[in-house]
Amino acid sequence: MTNDKTLGAAAAFGKGSHLHLIDGSAFIFRAYHALPPLTRKSDGLPIGAVAGFCNMLWKYLQEARGDEAPTHAAVIFDHSARTFRNDIFGDYKGNRPELPEDLKPQFPLTREATRAFNLSCIEIEGFEADDIIASLACQARNAGGRATIISSDKDLMQLVGDGVEMLDPIKNKAIGRDEVFEKFGVPPERVVDVQALAGDPTDNVPGAPGIGIKTAAQLIQEYGDLETLLASAEQVKQPKRRQTLIDHAEQIRISKQLVQLDCDMTLDFNLESLELRSPDPMALMEFLNRMEFRTLTNRVAERFKAPPPEVAPPAPVGDAPEAPEFPPVDCASYVTIRDADTLRTWLDAIRQQGAFALDTETTSLDEMQAELVGISICPGVGMAAYIPLGHVAGEADLFGGGSRAEGQMDMDEALALLKPVLENPAILKILHNAKYDWKLLARHGIRVSPVDDTMLMSYALNAALHNHGMDELADRYIGHRCMPIKELIGSGKSQVTFAQVPIDKATAYGGEDAEITWRLWQIFRPQLPAAAVTTVYETLERPMIEVLAGMEMAGVLIDSQHLRTMSGAFAQKMAALEDEAHALAGGRFNLGSPKQLGEILFGQMGLASGRSGKSGALSTAVDVLEDLAAEGQELPAKILDWRAMSKLKSTYTDALPTFVNPESGRVHTSYSIAGASTGRLASTDPNLQNIPVRTDEGRRIREAFVAPPGKRLVSLDYSQIELRILAHIADIPALKQAFRDGIDIHAMTASQMFGVPVEGMDPMIRRQAKAINFGVIYGISGFGLARNLRIPRADAQAFIDTYFKRFPEIRAYMDETVKNAKRDNFVRTLFGRRINTPGINQSGPAAGGAKRAAINAPIQGTAADIIRRAMIRMDRAIEGLPAKMLLQVHDELVFEADEDAVDTLVARAREVMEGSAAPAVHLSVPLVVDAGHGLNWAEAH
Repeated sequence: MTNDKTLGAAAAFGKGSHLHLIDGSAFIFRAYHALPPLTRKSDGLPIGAVAGFCNMLWKYLQEARGDEAPTHAAVIFDHSARTFRNDIFGDYKGNRPELPEDLKPQFPLTREATRAFNLSCIEIEGFEADDIIASLACQARNAGGRATIISSDKDLMQLVGDGVEMLDPIKNKAIGRDEVFEKFGVPPERVVDVQALAGDPTDNVPGAPGIGIKTAAQLIQEYGDLETLLASAEQVKQPKRRQTLIDHAEQIRISKQLVQLDCDMTLDFNLESLELRSPDPMALMEFLNRMEFRTLTNRVAERFKAPPPEVAPPAPVGDAPEAPEFPPVDCASYVTIRDADTLRTWLDAIRQQGAFALDTETTSLDEMQAELVGISICPGVGMAAYIPLGHVAGEADLFGGGSRAEGQMDMDEALALLKPVLENPAILKILHNAKYDWKLLARHGIRVSPVDDTMLMSYALNAALHNHGMDELADRYIGHRCMPIKELIGSGKSQVTFAQVPIDKATAYGGEDAEITWRLWQIFRPQLPAAAVTTVYETLERPMIEVLAGMEMAGVLIDSQHLRTMSGAFAQKMAALEDEAHALAGGRFNLGSPKQLGEILFGQMGLASGRSGKSGALSTAVDVLEDLAAEGQELPAKILDWRAMSKLKSTYTDALPTFVNPESGRVHTSYSIAGASTGRLASTDPNLQNIPVRTDEGRRIREAFVAPPGKRLVSLDYSQIELRILAHIADIPALKQAFRDGIDIHAMTASQMFGVPVEGMDPMIRRQAKAINFGVIYGISGFGLARNLRIPRADAQAFIDTYFKRFPEIRAYMDETVKNAKRDNFVRTLFGRRINTPGINQSGPAAGGAKRAAINAPIQGTAADIIRRAMIRMDRAIEGLPAKMLLQVHDELVFEADEDAVDTLVARAREVMEGSAAPAVHLSVPLVVDAGHGLNWAEAH
């Protein structure tokens, strides 16, 4: 720890003193955006940014040693969004987005963390952190000392020089006068002149329209400073620049006031009070323990040789037994298996044990193209081994190269020895994210079975509480920080593949993965019955590994030429929409710029703003534009159409052909089993779950998914499954009877709500009832329904009120579900899936979302469970048919089958899907499946 000083009289700040000024606000946002969401296990409090912030402070204190160590230090924060600059320019930072809801409660915790680290914590109302940093840096320089600003913020570069330097904490790179000149083209003392001209869209500093950093630097270099330039504007040779400078001189001067930092703030403390002191280890560990940062707590305890505070074990589920006590992970103890005799010895031990953990190392995250580099095995704590198979020596790059490294097993020989064990039904294989390894080994002719998956165990136990990646789980449940992969393969341009990693380092890394998997299995496996999720794991999670792996490996054929033609058509439609929007706006503007759009809608056109954030920025989000369009405003409607077209083009018609596998000629999406907390699957690379079907353009994209010659694509889709589940769970007699009788449920609802006969019903009335039927499942508000139907909010709320009066059972279900969720902190599906509800007992805006999620979870989760059960049973049902299951999209399954097998496939698949709830659950409404087939997906749907 730097400067192990004790509290006492502070030494005077002067020559030889070195002040570190840490940009705390930048640390917070970096931590928030760089790390996955994290909640405190005990109460669901968001703490991801706090965790990253604390680790950054710990790293800073560990590294700030030696000759460059600071004598004084402070962490500086922004106090609030509004500062004196808003009095100069009302729209300053006016385009900043609203703070994320899960970040807001973390701000005070970062201040508390700073004090726990015994660092000075400074924020002053009405001033930005940059101004405080500027004043302190100038004071340090004037006192004869030095100041280092730890930040990458370009606005602070105007301070560099004469004893003030910057350190970019992301790149760990010093920023001096040369680096400032490289970025701005001028020395630090002229940075504000360049910024005043160029403006800053991030902070909504207007600057001079059309003048960027490069041009601004050229002008300042030529004329010396900003005032000289403005006074000489008539002499500027380029006509456009000249006129811009003349027309916007006052705006440019205001911009300089906005970017000029205040170096003369009156502070109620002095530099001496910022003397760096060591943390009080007990106070620091108390805070870290309260945040449940177990790994960092242990590091602090180790550093100060102090006993860590009593740490409660991870909150057990039900009466789960306590986690076993493990010795520390020792990567140095792992064995490298380089020959067949050694491997046989390990495999003999595994046969006697009957279970072992397994992990593979490869050259890519795409298991359909990845090359196998090595395999790790672990039959017990501290007993891991690594089998190197595909390492290379020599020049390393992203494309491989080099000769085969020495000291490895022949891959064919190793796999031949492993195959009988990996396929032995009497030996359990334990993996983390088993689907990846299953597919990789299947490409080598090995079908791994039986399998346990610690990721899916964690998901069954802790869905919605935290992520289920190995690093996260190792930290949470074992108190161990796994070796980062970047330490081995690097990043960016210098990144290599795992094949170039030295074998000794690969042994440590791979062995650690296998042992962590073994330890997690020993923790999670006993908790499953205690949480009453054993059946969920065994029947809805574990079997999906092989089902989804088979679908992903099969892939789907696409017509790339069709997509290219659509991309061209979309580009033309977008251009036409741009012209129409420009005509409506009375001039050209960038349709993709929220700032420019906001200026036109709310400034130039004077439309009522939808909402604004704390900073005062007027929102142009989709819901705001939809509200304006509903009021008959043409320009917002055109923008919505343009955005939708742009999304279709970039996400689908342009992108899908890039996912075609060069070997198979097909697209192989990857399904996430442990994604949504409700059990719904998500697909990535590419995402096929969100292709729109309600627009002509979206349906045309499905035309690009085609069947090979002699085959057909077959679609089977559950009809209104979530409404049927709602009718059953909420026990709504009218809805249940309608489903049993096969009545048009939306027409029936409209008839009962509005007192109109079903016969000859106005389609608009049925549409309104349909919107309510589906919307109520997701807790739709009058505001949301008004937007969907483009009707006045009062009318929409009246519809909802009438709906609940007609179906009081739904309100009763909602109230009871929220009550139980608040009591238990979870809800369950009809099949027993446990869906945790973090935040359900919080107050504020987030509470409404938590309640809506709790109400919807048993419905959506039960639907997800039903289609999972159908998928798991499907292979046996269609066995012997020339057909295979390719895709799952929410409530729909897509197959590829020979033409003459379509009718048989539909009959068998429909029987499975319509009976998929039984015998586990007896639904009081029938499940109905719609079927279709065609040469492409659009025809089949």
